[in-house]
Amino acid sequence: MSAAASGSAQPAEESGPTERKEIYTYEAPWTIYGLNWSVRPDKPFRLAIGSFMEEYTNKVQVVQLNEKTGNFECVCTIDHPYPTTKIQWVPDRTGSREDLFGTTGDYLRIWRVGEDNSVKLKCLLNNNKNSEFCAPLTSFDWNDVDPTIIGTSSIDTTCTIWNVETQQAKTQLIAHDKEVFDIAFAPSPDVFASAGADGSVRMFDLRSLEHSTIIYESPGLTPLLRLAWNKLDHNYIATFTMDGNEIAILDIRHPSAPVVQLHGHLYCINSIAWAPHSSNHICTGADDRQALIWEIAHTGKNITEPILAYQAEAEINTLTWSAAQPEWVAIAFNKKMQILRV
Repeated sequence: MSAAASGSAQPAEESGPTERKEIYTYEAPWTIYGLNWSVRPDKPFRLAIGSFMEEYTNKVQVVQLNEKTGNFECVCTIDHPYPTTKIQWVPDRTGSREDLFGTTGDYLRIWRVGEDNSVKLKCLLNNNKNSEFCAPLTSFDWNDVDPTIIGTSSIDTTCTIWNVETQQAKTQLIAHDKEVFDIAFAPSPDVFASAGADGSVRMFDLRSLEHSTIIYESPGLTPLLRLAWNKLDHNYIATFTMDGNEIAILDIRHPSAPVVQLHGHLYCINSIAWAPHSSNHICTGADDRQALIWEIAHTGKNITEPILAYQAEAEINTLTWSAAQPEWVAIAFNKKMQILRV
């Protein structure tokens, strides 16, 4: 990534014996919307990507960087009903669990990757058993501390907490007054937060679900599209509004007003990701084609200058920061996925 906002999209070679590029690019047959890094130590530079096509049958690919050739290779393609609203690999940093990733769309699906890189559906989780109507799922989060737990968010105002091993819902709760657009676990097995169309970020504890805490309401109750929990300092959550170009950094110890606001994008933000190795850095991607990395100073001030910037060829739909290889961020725009050394 360049420190200037007009970085080139062409790969820049790094000096040194490995001659590893700063940027690797993969082009899919379709617009990319879902994107996530695998964290298994035996599968470096592996990602799952999901299509955005306005038809029933969409696609998910598992792609792997061949470090000898410097090219990404698609190792498997599967059909997926509707576009994935999110893809996430199991948070298994030791490689001791089944090789799994999850997707949301109409339902939560868990997929198993075989040793031959074949992908097969492990289970489909549906809690609307008494109705033919399926409320689409907007997002999900896989619990880092206890990977048997997944939380999903839905347009029907609910969040559902699943046990992946028993394939049963642990609980389902009405989380918001309107659609829930995102859910994220704290660095704990019990605490999660959600954001939604009612303009609020709410915090829940699985040990006492009769209470929830509204920790933030956006100006004018503008819908909040995404939130991300700082995995190294659980006091901080980042969120942004639908069609908004500012990031609000919230401190759960001091609810109601952001402690920091990030002003740097020209058009609406689509994705945010905290650094996995630093509590003070966050990456944002937007329709202005920029991926920006910010250094957060928790001083209650507005920050207008990112510390790093990358100019993509088109609007950035989504991005993800690699937990296993924290010097790499992946972004997706149009049909292209790029990984950027930061």
